Amino acid sequence: MVWCVVGFGYGFGVVAVSGFGVRRVGGRVGAEVVGVDISGGLSGEVLEGILEALVEFKVLFFRGQELTDAGQVGFAECFGVVEGHPLMRSVGGGGGVLAVDGLDQRADHWHTDVSFRVAPSLGTTLRSVVLPEFGGDTLVASGELGYRDLPRELRRVADGLWAVHTNHAEQPRLGTARGDRVREEFLSRRFEAVHPVVRVHPVSGEPCLFLGGFAQWFVGMSIRESRGLLDVLQGYVRRPENSVRWSWRPGDVVVFDNRCTQHYAVNDYGSQRRVLHRVSVAGEVPVGVDGGKSYALREGE
Repeated sequence: MVWCVVGFGYGFGVVAVSGFGVRRVGGRVGAEVVGVDISGGLSGEVLEGILEALVEFKVLFFRGQELTDAGQVGFAECFGVVEGHPLMRSVGGGGGVLAVDGLDQRADHWHTDVSFRVAPSLGTTLRSVVLPEFGGDTLVASGELGYRDLPRELRRVADGLWAVHTNHAEQPRLGTARGDRVREEFLSRRFEAVHPVVRVHPVSGEPCLFLGGFAQWFVGMSIRESRGLLDVLQGYVRRPENSVRWSWRPGDVVVFDNRCTQHYAVNDYGSQRRVLHRVSVAGEVPVGVDGGKSYALREGE
């Protein structure tokens, strides 16, 4: 039995967790799981503790793991049903493993994975495969903390807003033939989904700002009218206090709760190679504070 520190915000409590420990990485979000080998399967008790820790800390980090693609898929299946990407090809043509390669794209913008679908991913696992000598960190921010930090008056406004998320948002350009091909593939079909700006987490019941770079305008407003308020709300999520930064090492595995976080790949490694393998877990249709559910406007047209 290992003791681990848990608790939310600035309050701390100590609980006993069987088989592993949890060490905070950020003051308000993010924790490293120690003493667990995720390659050999997890006991029911350990898995239950990891699932609880994910809800508590939003993103979990595992150092020094020895995983194959198949092992990563097996780990992701602990959280639910593995899903492929609707627009990008998996490694080997199937299996749900997506190569996030800096030669193809650099996701240096805050986003929530496939939030342009009516049922975005529940969560995502990332595994280091090829790392640059320096740079290439990943940032993860909490929409729950962003919502908690809103002034009361702004929170009331956010509670009543719905936003249209689309893959036809501004996409970073690499300026290379390979990057242009991947970008063209990503924009080959159009997805649009309408989500509540304030989503209720299906496990914790906590409200969170559900936005990110795919959120382009509010229902009932134009893109121009929406931009200022979108930036204000996003600013609360992106606060340094509400985010955690992870410097990758060989063997690292990261899992984040896509229902209440956004992430950002820092593009500061120049021409060096950076490859992560990503496996995502299918999620449910988001629900707002009023009980309303997300709906699709376009589904891959």
